[in-house]
Amino acid sequence: MAFYDIFNGDADGLCALQQLRLGAPHDATLVTGVKRDIELLRQVQAKTGDELTVLDISLDSNRAALLDLLAAGARCTYFDHHFAGDIPAHANLAAHIRYVSGTCTSLIVDEYLAGRFRAWAVVGAFGDNLAVEAERAAAPLNLGSAALRQLRELGECLNYNAYGDSVDDLHMPPVALFRKLQPFADPLEFVRSDPTFETLRTGYRNDLAAAEAIAPYLHTATHYAVILPDVPWGRRMHGPWANRLAEESPHRAHAVLTQCGNAYRISVRAPIARPKGADTLCRSFPSGGGRPAAAGINDLPAARLTEFVSRFEAAFG
Repeated sequence: MAFYDIFNGDADGLCALQQLRLGAPHDATLVTGVKRDIELLRQVQAKTGDELTVLDISLDSNRAALLDLLAAGARCTYFDHHFAGDIPAHANLAAHIRYVSGTCTSLIVDEYLAGRFRAWAVVGAFGDNLAVEAERAAAPLNLGSAALRQLRELGECLNYNAYGDSVDDLHMPPVALFRKLQPFADPLEFVRSDPTFETLRTGYRNDLAAAEAIAPYLHTATHYAVILPDVPWGRRMHGPWANRLAEESPHRAHAVLTQCGNAYRISVRAPIARPKGADTLCRSFPSGGGRPAAAGINDLPAARLTEFVSRFEAAFG
């Protein structure tokens, strides 16, 4: 029997897996990638009796591969908060999927584990731009304001590290980053003890300064769009910059586009005050998907830029 842990390489996927493996340690083959690598089940060849744990990737995007793996006799436990479509009814599938605003995979796992490793769930929620929900989850931990800020910064840095066209754009591959986190039951101890945090924090601050220097493509009281260049820092910042903009202006919709040759990669954030509609907008374009509050398009042809901006304005009018 073989074990596979299949997870999104962002903060939510990392922190969800961290909680599960602190509670039930075992050696597993790790399958992950950059944040936009979500069709991960295609990489798995499993057989009867193998155990799959899937975290923070859309079931709908992995449906065919999942059904093949179940038919091969593998057992699968699936945790997620993205659009799933119809969830297969299969004896070998345990699905913990909640497609609603105000949650993330780390919080779903936290509930599953009855809060045993709550601090890591807080990190994951902060990384997924759910500051209110993260602070609510942290309340029973009785943390001081300085400790809560550290958890928030860690979540933001873990999430930042997942953005890029390939692992080569990242400061650290997600598999290596998970191995760095794995020994620490307390994320604050990781912050204090491992130099990885400082590496990510320095990179994030430098890239943030570069993003702040780019003038917006669209800027109104209700909508903001900006285009970042096709360089490594631009590819790393398209999601984190969207999160930062959304938090600073919670009543405004945001779109961060990164040039990719003759196309754009796009992160969309619905207004935090009205966190819905981002998924519907992005799924109306090929390669688009996500959740109501935050979604994206992997490959928008440059010729459709004007169309996208028009639909973006209409979606959050």
